[in-house]
Amino acid sequence: MFLTISTTGTPERPATDLGFLLHKHPDNAQAFSTSYGRAHVLYPEADAERCTAALLLEVDAVALVRRGRGKGRGGAPDAALAQYVNDRPYAASSLLAVAVSSVFSSAMRGVCKARPERAAQPLPLRIEVPALPARGGPGLVRRLFEPLGWSVTAEPVPLDTEFPQWGDSRYVRLGLTSSALTLAQALRHLYVLLPVLDDAKHYWVSPDEVDKLLRAGEGWLPGHPEHKLIASRYLSRRWSLTRQAMERLELVRLAETDDSEVEEIDNAVGEESETGTGTEEENGTEERPTPLAVQRRDAIVAALRRSGAARVLDLGCGQGQLVQELVRDVRFTEIVGVDVSMRALTLAARRLKPDRMGERQAARVHLFQGSLVYTDKRLKGYDAAVLSEVIEHLDLPRLPALEYAVFGFARPRTVLVTTPNVEYNVRWESLPAGHTRHGDHRFEWTREEFRAWAGAVAERHGYEVAFTPVGPDDPEVGPPTQMAVFTRTDTNDRTNGTNDRTNGTNDRTSGTDDRTSGTDDKTNGTNDKEAKAA
Repeated sequence: MFLTISTTGTPERPATDLGFLLHKHPDNAQAFSTSYGRAHVLYPEADAERCTAALLLEVDAVALVRRGRGKGRGGAPDAALAQYVNDRPYAASSLLAVAVSSVFSSAMRGVCKARPERAAQPLPLRIEVPALPARGGPGLVRRLFEPLGWSVTAEPVPLDTEFPQWGDSRYVRLGLTSSALTLAQALRHLYVLLPVLDDAKHYWVSPDEVDKLLRAGEGWLPGHPEHKLIASRYLSRRWSLTRQAMERLELVRLAETDDSEVEEIDNAVGEESETGTGTEEENGTEERPTPLAVQRRDAIVAALRRSGAARVLDLGCGQGQLVQELVRDVRFTEIVGVDVSMRALTLAARRLKPDRMGERQAARVHLFQGSLVYTDKRLKGYDAAVLSEVIEHLDLPRLPALEYAVFGFARPRTVLVTTPNVEYNVRWESLPAGHTRHGDHRFEWTREEFRAWAGAVAERHGYEVAFTPVGPDDPEVGPPTQMAVFTRTDTNDRTNGTNDRTNGTNDRTSGTDDRTSGTDDKTNGTNDKEAKAA
């Protein structure tokens, strides 16, 4: 298994600086132990005009089989049938990618104390891989490398030169040339794309592989036209890991669009997070604009204050950003976050740190798991409920179930619903036409569609509804986010489980918890141990 990296230079900037960047002296041949063999670094040529570093990986086929336990983890799908005689010792694969990251780890990070300015500068690079398995052929090789700034030659290797009628094998001779990339960028491209082209890995793909992919793909993977294929193949087509990677890549892309940090991008439903996209400069200043996610939370909190709500539900609370904001305001005496994702609730608990709160403060906050398309007695008796960037994550046929669970069964006095305004999407230059803002969005509505849905919901369940723009209100396409404020018209409707705070009575039929009278309705479940544990 063989890989060469070449560069050219001048007397002022000699090519032998490659040795400094790789942290391997050109005059020495060095060897390194790996889990599956031995890696050698040597320099076939090294002078001021041209320098070539070669990485030779000797694979121990026996160790590879023993560690893979003969279950195909030798890398290639045919390894289980030919455990000791296969292409793994010769064809570039994840074995070579791991060797690159191990032997050239500092170079991959762009670290070079001896020549820091050279590490940050593009170099004239030539990379050659004599035998690269390419499941997808030369065309896929070009689709993967050319968008990154490489000139690509991918020459198919015939099955047998003496029998050309047999056609080509799945291997290519790869040549990459570029003068626009740093050495660190080049190594990170190889680390990710070699196993992607091979479409196999020699080791078990665990969840931490998502982090490895995002670290190596920083700066280039989110915008790559084949990022979905890259993520899927790199993660051995494990659906759950691929989805996680795609969502995090989407966060990065939208954060770059929004000119904000990933942490500032809002989420809708935990790890199935919807990212609030885009912000605009306000008042013509050059100050950093307020992210749309922050503007949305501010609008929600303001609407809750105007409604006079004290006990609030955040339905689809995700990682707890809104709950955290509400906790800061003492007028909200009880804040409950509900989400279907336990991972999201775990992240919300980490954000809120209830163990560091005072006893009274911690008693105001509850987190529990629940689905919004099923009725839940624990949701009854609250002043207000918030559905922030939630409805668009549901399939349209399931919306009536959510509608009844919230408006027909729980029936809080006030309900706030925010959702993207699809008309505004044309203002996002990086969002392709016809695409939604997030891959998990099942739909995105125009202002007219949202108003029609909200008006019908209000009429069916005894609410009035008003609409508020969130974010810059474009005169042509409206605001990026639209918010509906539902106010129940039958405020004294005890049949539907409201809590009459005036007389302090406790309606046990509805299961509400009248804190004024100090009674505890166990059916209600607002003090449920599950909620406290969450």
